[in-house]
Amino acid sequence: MKETKEILENVAEACDDKRAEDIIALDMKNVSLVADYFLICHGSNERQVQAIARSIKDTAEEEGLDVKRLEGFEQARWILVDIGDIVCHIFHKDERSYYNLERLWGDASQVTLNFGQEG
Repeated sequence: MKETKEILENVAEACDDKRAEDIIALDMKNVSLVADYFLICHGSNERQVQAIARSIKDTAEEEGLDVKRLEGFEQARWILVDIGDIVCHIFHKDERSYYNLERLWGDASQVTLNFGQEG
C-alpha cells in the first residue's frame, strides 16, 4: 500500500495533467478529523472542472482506492472528491476566491508537492 503523501502527489499530478491551476495541498492531520490532506485547485470552466474531477477519480481507482463521495459534479462550480485520507476540492475559478478554503483552514500547513514540475 502506498503512503498517503505519495497518493496525494499522484492525485495532484492528475490535476496538473488536466491543466488545473494553483494546486495546493494542506496538511489537515492536526487541524481536522475529516482527512489527512485537502487538495485544492481550480479550472477555468465547467468542462475543465469536471475533467479534473474525473482524472482524480480515475487515479484514485488505479491506486486501488474507493471514491467515497463525489459531490457537485453536475454543476461543476465546486466538486468535492473524497478518497478517504485525501479530500479534493476542485473549484470553478469564479468560486475559489469566494470560498477561500486556504484562509478558512489557515491553521493547516501547506504541503510541498513534488510532481512532474520542471525547474
